[in-house]
Amino acid sequence: MRIYLEVEIRRVDCKQCGKVKQEKLEWLANNPFYTKRFAFFVGRRCRAMTIKDVSRETRLDWKTVKDMDKQYMTEQLRRIGKPGPKVIGIDEISIRKGHTYRIVVSDLLRRRPIWFGGKDRSEESLDEFYKWLGAKKSKQIRLAVMDMWKAFRNSTHKPENAPQAAILFDKFHVIRHLGKALDQVRKNEYFRLTGKDRRFIKGQKYTLLSHQENLTSTGRQSLRLLLKANKRLNTAYLLKEAFGQLWDYQTEGWARRFFENWRASLKWQRLKPYEEFAAMIERHWDGIAAYCRPENKAALGFVEGLNNKIRVIQRRAYGLRDEEHLRLKVLTCMLSEI
Repeated sequence: MRIYLEVEIRRVDCKQCGKVKQEKLEWLANNPFYTKRFAFFVGRRCRAMTIKDVSRETRLDWKTVKDMDKQYMTEQLRRIGKPGPKVIGIDEISIRKGHTYRIVVSDLLRRRPIWFGGKDRSEESLDEFYKWLGAKKSKQIRLAVMDMWKAFRNSTHKPENAPQAAILFDKFHVIRHLGKALDQVRKNEYFRLTGKDRRFIKGQKYTLLSHQENLTSTGRQSLRLLLKANKRLNTAYLLKEAFGQLWDYQTEGWARRFFENWRASLKWQRLKPYEEFAAMIERHWDGIAAYCRPENKAALGFVEGLNNKIRVIQRRAYGLRDEEHLRLKVLTCMLSEI
């Protein structure tokens, strides 16, 4: 039921600026035709529904619903306050076609995103985060989890940012590089073979890249047939499955010994993509071995899970053209309702 409230609002002369100003009422929304309580109701509905659906339900204009949603999310961020993270996760997301990126920084201990911005994924863009956080809070960061993008590492270790923070490369990005190497081996084998021998490899990309426990009975049968038919793919698959043990070691010495043995097993296997992957791990060893230290144990899956959540937000809205609206959606997606 639509209800109208008739309220007297005082207008006063400001002695400082000489202008007439109107009294602000705390219970009114930014749009004076609606109460703040109603605006928060609309904001809560927008957490689970699209703006179009909420607009249809409340019989309001699309832009009015969007403004109320932004007011609700702004209040969420105001109540949570400015963060002071100790362990951060850094990653980039694509906001539109054409390699247009924005950086997302998360607090891995409190498990929520704390910053969204930048113009791309360069050093200068990440410098904006440390400038926003402030020198005092930046010096309190002890661990930064990221992918192997050089710009993020260089920006973090600048003297004015967080040079004291240890760098830890995200396990999921490392495994993704290994998956690409396995897929390249599959492609090489497909082009090497001819005739009927190709039928075992064709269309089996995701069968090889998936964990065996995630496959259906048909997928497991196809995987067994593929590995039995092609010796080189069988070797590559076993090496890929074994590499995951690297993150189970508690000391850097044992982890290094495992990696040396794994790398030695590549000899005479003629797996060039795996050799290139091993060389990449060698170059970035310090950031991978950092996980063996007890103080560097962090929720590595949170950053990847947040990326999936952001993609769901973008897909549900068929792309958010208002970047400020997208920023608020990302920063409040893990916060509780108000």
